[in-house]
Amino acid sequence: MTTTAIPTETKRVPAAAPKRRPKREREGAAWVFLSPWVLGAIVLTLLPMAVSLYLSFTDYDLFNPPKWVGLRNYVQMFTEDPRYWRSVVTTVTYVVIAVPLQLALALVVALALKGMKRGKAFYRSAFYAPSLLGASMSIALVWRAVFNDGGTVDNLLGTGGWVNKPGWSLLAVALLTVWQFGAPMVIFLAGLQQIPAELYEAAAVDGAGKWRQFLSVTVPMLSPVLFFNLVLQTIQAFQVFTPAFAVSAGKGGPADSTLVYTMYLYDRGFVASHMGYASAMAWVLLLVIGVVTAVLFRTSRSWVFYASEGDR
Repeated sequence: MTTTAIPTETKRVPAAAPKRRPKREREGAAWVFLSPWVLGAIVLTLLPMAVSLYLSFTDYDLFNPPKWVGLRNYVQMFTEDPRYWRSVVTTVTYVVIAVPLQLALALVVALALKGMKRGKAFYRSAFYAPSLLGASMSIALVWRAVFNDGGTVDNLLGTGGWVNKPGWSLLAVALLTVWQFGAPMVIFLAGLQQIPAELYEAAAVDGAGKWRQFLSVTVPMLSPVLFFNLVLQTIQAFQVFTPAFAVSAGKGGPADSTLVYTMYLYDRGFVASHMGYASAMAWVLLLVIGVVTAVLFRTSRSWVFYASEGDR
């Protein structure tokens, strides 16, 4: 007599969960990948900044060891150097002229491009092209020729060479910056394309014209982008060097009318070999840019509108 074996139900053993790597091992791998950036930041940024801060309290001429002088460079800068204050006034004047003009032109062109049906890509590339050239010396030299005696502006307007007139030379430098408005224009254009069309339709139904739509819809919705461009262009404007250097042939003239802060810093550090004094100027510039940026962020609370805030 044969017996039939009754199959028994086999238990399915769950697959073993993959072992999670220890936290310390994962952190070690992260530091390995971050090490090139950390090493570069220390060697190329933090260490030079520390050396520059030390040199700002010394008398250093690039040829002899630095001698500690304490706050003498800062005292001399603020109380005994009239050219320093002329460079400060020139730089602030440049920022006040160049930044608003550049942002206004960039916004106007972005608005025009947004409404275009054909050729938008071509015109966007054409307007952006000057920004690709950057603050190159070759472009600045061409700009100097355009605004010099007998140049294009002189031939068209008969006003003489701007670069030789104290009242016009800084404007020529500012116009070079304004001409390179491509980067903020592209950012404005991207922001304009994110504004919902329904807002304009609702404003039109309420009887708002184009100007009212611009003030009530475009400006509030574009304010974060405007603030972003304002901060970036302001920081860059305080550091202007190449246009002023080329237009004035490296002299800051006429009558120090184009002697911007960075050019005077270059003159003190690399022409007069007063590297300690130049380091002190660099740290003052860093602090001023930080303060101006902080003020912009502080005041932005009253005029920058974020869409997420309106949903609360």
